[in-house]
Amino acid sequence: MSDSPMTVDAFGNTLSSGDNIQLTQQLDVKGTKISLKKGTKVKNIRLTDDIEEITANTPEIKWLVLKTCFVKKVD
Repeated sequence: MSDSPMTVDAFGNTLSSGDNIQLTQQLDVKGTKISLKKGTKVKNIRLTDDIEEITANTPEIKWLVLKTCFVKKVD
């Protein structure tokens, strides 16, 4: 088993690149007037070097960086 830390969502589910996630609370996006609502689904996330952050694209925002404590993995 690998000793490297794994990226997990707010509920302890392991995340990997290409997964689909759902926001667990409403988030205001810094630098914009856009607010992403709770329950918003985001497809095809990408992992970063930081295990507490992921990147994703939404129709409103490209290259969005999200904290893993605000997301839940969905099928």
